[in-house]
Amino acid sequence: MTSREFTFTQQDFERVRALIHAHAGISLNQSKQEMVYSRLAKRLRANRLTAFSDYIALLERGNSSEWEAFINSLTTNLTFFFREEHHFPILAEHVKSRKTPISLWCAASSTGEEAYSMAMTMAELYDTMRPPVSILASDVDTSVLEKARTGIYSSAQLEKLPREKLKKYFIQESGGEARIRPEIREMITFRQINLLDERWAIRGPFDAIFCRNVMIYFDKDTQERILRKFAPLLRQDGLLFAGHSESFHHVPGLFRLRGKTVYELANQS
Repeated sequence: MTSREFTFTQQDFERVRALIHAHAGISLNQSKQEMVYSRLAKRLRANRLTAFSDYIALLERGNSSEWEAFINSLTTNLTFFFREEHHFPILAEHVKSRKTPISLWCAASSTGEEAYSMAMTMAELYDTMRPPVSILASDVDTSVLEKARTGIYSSAQLEKLPREKLKKYFIQESGGEARIRPEIREMITFRQINLLDERWAIRGPFDAIFCRNVMIYFDKDTQERILRKFAPLLRQDGLLFAGHSESFHHVPGLFRLRGKTVYELANQS
């Protein structure tokens, strides 16, 4: 067995699982043990600790800044521009016949690619850099929100973006990076929101909510609690967009499938 820099027992892993589930709703299975070790080892070094039990004790004492770093470390933030691209024409078609202003929520925005993809879709729809649209983009991870706010992306992050969109909506920076145009950036408000919080300090109603590829990290009970809080924040004919691996069939009285991973409120006439 490979020797480890820090002591990390099965009991430590179970305590980490319990903490991240209680505070962020993330359900870690046994296969994630090495991932937990590698990501949290950095936090032990930063705090000059030698054992995971000491790090967990630090969290349990209520160190708020370390709690933020803990959650940020264990949050998965895989994203790219126009991911699951079939959703964006559906969003445009949904919005184009609606009264303005339009209000959208990107509920797991990560480093911003999804929210900016929504914003570019709205700019295309209305044929203006300043469409009558506001987008709330939220995430539990404060570090990725800071990245999203800058709107600066590397050439690797932009390689899947069509050239015409890159030229139209980005400004080239040095070193191959590009920055989202300020008009597009101004459409979006980035905020830290934990979907597990009992109350969200936000107001609806939203014409559409994107919550894609985050529910897979929650158990069914947690998913249902979140979905029950989404429902009153949607307009009566609003849409909820889910990830390709996600299904909300376990809440049939709340949402019903309208199209490929697109849901509407079940109580519509």
